[in-house]
Amino acid sequence: MGFFEHYCRTIFTRYGSKVKYWLTFNEINSIFHAPFMSGGILTPAGELTEQDLYQAVHHELVASALAVKLGHELMPGARIGCMILGITTYPLTPDPDDIIAAMLKDRETMMFADIHARGRYPGYLLSYLKEHDIHIQMEPEDERILGHTVDFISFSYYSSNCATVHTDMGVSTGGNLAKGYKNPYLKASQWGWQIDPKGLRYTLNKLYDRYQLPLFIVENGLGAVDDLVTLENGEKTVLDDYRIDYLRQHLLQVREAIREGVEVMGYTSWGCIDLISASTAEMKKRYGYIYVDRNDDGTGTLERYRKKSFGWYQKVIASNGAYLDEEVM
Repeated sequence: MGFFEHYCRTIFTRYGSKVKYWLTFNEINSIFHAPFMSGGILTPAGELTEQDLYQAVHHELVASALAVKLGHELMPGARIGCMILGITTYPLTPDPDDIIAAMLKDRETMMFADIHARGRYPGYLLSYLKEHDIHIQMEPEDERILGHTVDFISFSYYSSNCATVHTDMGVSTGGNLAKGYKNPYLKASQWGWQIDPKGLRYTLNKLYDRYQLPLFIVENGLGAVDDLVTLENGEKTVLDDYRIDYLRQHLLQVREAIREGVEVMGYTSWGCIDLISASTAEMKKRYGYIYVDRNDDGTGTLERYRKKSFGWYQKVIASNGAYLDEEVM
C-alpha cells in the first residue's frame, strides 16, 4: 500500500495544478473477470480461491479510498471518482427466480460503487462473505480509510446481457469481459456484444437514483471491422455509418437521461484512434475515429486516416449535441 500511496502522491503533486478530474482504478470490478489483467494477480484464474480474490478486492478498494483521501488533501477543488465496468443485466424472463438471478449478478458490480460512494461494505456483501466462509483480513485503519468517498461515479458501457436460472432456454453471450445470456430483442456487434442504447439510459438512471452523485460515461463505442476506401478525390477514409449510428443512438439516450434529471458530468467514447483491442488482442477490432494502417500480423504503414465518424463527432461536439438530431447517411 505504501508504494501505491507514493505513486499517487507523486502524480498528484506533479499534475494537480493541471488535472482536475481523477479516477482511481480503471474498471475496478473487472478483477472478477480478469484477475491478472485487472488486479495483477499471478495465480491462474482457475486456481484462485474466493478467499484470495476477495482479499485482493479489499486491498484494491482500500488503495482506491486512500487515493481519494490523498487527492483531496493535496488538490483542494479536484474531483476524484471511481470507475466501474458497467454491466447492465436484465432478467431473461419474468420468473421471480430470474429477477433474483439478475439482482445477484448486478451486485457483483454495484458492491464496488456502493463501497466507493458510501464508505463501507454493504450488508448483502457482508452476508455473502459470512455464508461462504470468507474472512477478510483488515488492517486497523482500513475501515476509516474506506470512509473517504468519491465525488462522482464513472463507468464504461458497451452492451447489456441477461441472467436466468433457465439455462436450457438461454444462449450464452458476452461483452467487455462479462458473461451472460442473449437478449432476444437486441442486435449484436460482429463480436457478439449486444447493442442496447436504452440500456445506457437505464444504467444512468439506476446509478443516479441509488447514489445521487454526478455520473461520467468514460467508455462507450463499437468495435468493428473497418474497410479503408479511396474516394473520388483521392482521399482515403472509412465509411463507418454503423459506428455513427451506434454512437448517435447512445448519445440520444444520454440526452433522455439528462432530461429525466440525471446529472451527467461528461461523456468520452472509446476511443479516438484505432489500437489493439484489450478483450481480443486484435487490431482488426477497431473502435476509433481515426484509422491506423496496421494489421493483426504486424504489417502496415501506420499511416492514419480520418473516418467518416471523425467529422460527424466533431460536429456533435461543436454543436454541444444539437447535431445529434441530424441523421447522417
